[in-house]
Amino acid sequence: MNVSTEQLVDLVSLKAQPAASSHSVERVLHALRTHLGMDVAFVSEFRDSDRVMRFVDAGDDAPIAQGDALDLDVGYCQRVVDGRLPELIPDTAQVDAAMALPETRAIPIGSHLSVPIRLSDGRLYGTFCCFGYAPDNSLGNRDLQVMRVFADLVTERIESEMTQERDRQRKRERLLAAMATRQPAIVYQPIFDLADMSVAGWECLSRFNLEPGRTPDLWFQEAADVGLGEDLECHAISAALAGLSMFPGDMYLAINCSPELLLSHRLDDLLQGYPGQRIVLEITEHAVVQDYRLMEGALAGLRKRGMRLAIDDAGAGYASMRHILQLRPDMIKLDISLTQGIDLDPQRRAMASALIAFARETGSTIVAEGVETVHELEVLKRLGADKVQGFLLGHPLALSDVKRLNIRAQGGGFGSTMLQAPRVGD
Repeated sequence: MNVSTEQLVDLVSLKAQPAASSHSVERVLHALRTHLGMDVAFVSEFRDSDRVMRFVDAGDDAPIAQGDALDLDVGYCQRVVDGRLPELIPDTAQVDAAMALPETRAIPIGSHLSVPIRLSDGRLYGTFCCFGYAPDNSLGNRDLQVMRVFADLVTERIESEMTQERDRQRKRERLLAAMATRQPAIVYQPIFDLADMSVAGWECLSRFNLEPGRTPDLWFQEAADVGLGEDLECHAISAALAGLSMFPGDMYLAINCSPELLLSHRLDDLLQGYPGQRIVLEITEHAVVQDYRLMEGALAGLRKRGMRLAIDDAGAGYASMRHILQLRPDMIKLDISLTQGIDLDPQRRAMASALIAFARETGSTIVAEGVETVHELEVLKRLGADKVQGFLLGHPLALSDVKRLNIRAQGGGFGSTMLQAPRVGD
């Protein structure tokens, strides 16, 4: 059966699409099988002693399925590759070598097309095949040429997926190696109570001191992309909590946590044995929450243990408003985009004022992040913010530095004098 010009154009449109998904391979198989009028189309990968069906397109009651593995000596594929069977067989009854195979009658196979799949480096990957249950003498060299064209297309997709898998494995190995060397390192940034400028708590921040040099959010995103997101989070949280004993008992640690980890049982295990009232879990504005009811249920048990919830980056986007309304946080952290320049921008002041008023009405605490000037600090105090953090007040510190500060604080309090935070007038 010849492929019409219109059908060929339709198939070529697939070739023009960006490479790279198993779905696109399946589309090629389905399109070619349909247009050639065949019953089964598949891509097989050759391994040491067998071949596995990586992609299969067929109707109901197909004799093969994706994932099936067959010995290399079974069937047509190996015989086509080594030349014992022709690539094009319109009628298997006319080919003695085909009729000698048990599956020709058992399936049955009446017509068959098969071409090798070779990767760009020349290695044999496997075969691209179609067969029909009945003979089809309309099949000809033109159909075989079309099949070769789309075998090339399938090869592009397969190589793209192989490249992606190698990249994924390389990323996994890099992340596992990072965790094995105690990465990320944890630094602690002080959070000040605006009422008396004492240190109320510390935000735990991750830092990766290895190549490639990049921001922590990109490391965590890469971990999520390769299925290690929760592992890396747990690793960072464990490292952060290990420093809790270095801080006075009236101070809390704010720990970043994804919704996925909150919904898992792994977080509960991590937090066992730590005083709940000294832990604040921060959910960023950028986190996607699929089901708020499930989140509320997971948080209920943690809150019973005294833990508090903070919504980070409030004011940076619409998602933070949804998080605030649905999850009823104990703390709302104003995003740096609101606090920086708030003394110069009436719109920023208006937005911050509205969030502060909302927090006051709902019993939440406002923490303003990214404070870098005394004027910003003065405005935030005047507006009624409860707590502040930023480079003006204190940079993130390694635990070793925190220990030294703790020693210095033994005689005179662990507060603003030690960190040289500015006093703000009433």
